[in-house]
Amino acid sequence: MKKIFGAAVLVILSLAIASTLYLRDLRLDYFSYKDYPVKGVDVSSYQGDIDWGALGRQDIRFAFIKATEGSGHTDPYFKKNFEAAIGAGLRVGAYHFFSYDSSGSTQADNFIATVPRTENMLPPVIDLEFYGDKSANPPGKKPTRRELSLLLGKLENYYGVRPIIYANEKSYLLYIAGAFNGYDIWIRNTVMKPFLGRHDWAFWQYTDKATLEGYKGAEKYIDMNVFNGTVQEFDTYPGN
Repeated sequence: MKKIFGAAVLVILSLAIASTLYLRDLRLDYFSYKDYPVKGVDVSSYQGDIDWGALGRQDIRFAFIKATEGSGHTDPYFKKNFEAAIGAGLRVGAYHFFSYDSSGSTQADNFIATVPRTENMLPPVIDLEFYGDKSANPPGKKPTRRELSLLLGKLENYYGVRPIIYANEKSYLLYIAGAFNGYDIWIRNTVMKPFLGRHDWAFWQYTDKATLEGYKGAEKYIDMNVFNGTVQEFDTYPGN
């Protein structure tokens, strides 16, 4: 009887562990992202060499490609990715990883020197998230908003379109909410469909654990995103 009881306990524990692992991976985003027909990826050097034709054949319509970071870094794969993605027929945009440790003006100069003005390109993106110890010790709201505003303004003047701001929910609530209402938001939420109150989102990064055919970098996963609108609306986005 003790052996039977012990075996039963092991079975129950195994089922509990399996259920926990399953529920951890069963994210609510997968029940809602399918409502949006326009899908895309965002990539950086971590994906290595990319076959953009192969990605396009997997119903990928757009790509945001990392171009720069801070005031001096350029992604070594940017130029190749940017040109190849356009050549494969995708709508393409470039993103800049914001640094809390350098001025917004010099960060804009870095991006402008790297990213050409291209017909039908998506607006430039400022990726505002935390790195190093910044999540535990967030930089001040006032200086961050000041440098971000300088960066956004300089890019808008050069490219003739308002940039998009990418944020996770923590950086959005801390720096963006209530201060940058005229800017489209690309929001990260890998758990459920995001809700930003009165400020709706334009793009949603719903997972960072997708796998597609067509890249062979150090990172086996790729980020997936959807556009908040129809195919026809995306084709004319941003509409100004």
